[in-house]
Amino acid sequence: MSLHLDRIDWMPSPPLAPDDGPIDIDHLRRMTLGDATLEREVLTMFSAQASRLAEALAAMPTDAPALAHTLKGSARAIGAFAVADAAAHLEALIKFGGDTAEALSELDEAVTQAGAAIDAFLSRD
Repeated sequence: MSLHLDRIDWMPSPPLAPDDGPIDIDHLRRMTLGDATLEREVLTMFSAQASRLAEALAAMPTDAPALAHTLKGSARAIGAFAVADAAAHLEALIKFGGDTAEALSELDEAVTQAGAAIDAFLSRD
């Protein structure tokens, strides 16, 4: 059986509301029940976690599949669907074998964009 890594079965995260950029703010508000303080706290924690996990994943440690899975779940929870999709793609490539360089680059870009969106959101009054 031949495995086509560009066709690994993984399902992208479907936004539950119209896309609001790197962070789906409507999704975030639903998950935090509209609590603005909780939104800010969750975004701050996610930004730090995402950066830390993306940096760790770049070194491809033995626990890389678990790290990618953790990032995928956290990202979906707050509405960072591009990060979630990139983490899911990387997780699948690690599990099934293949070149992860492009997937790592995509993940890094998604985390960077999400971080910038979070910084902009947090700087609003």
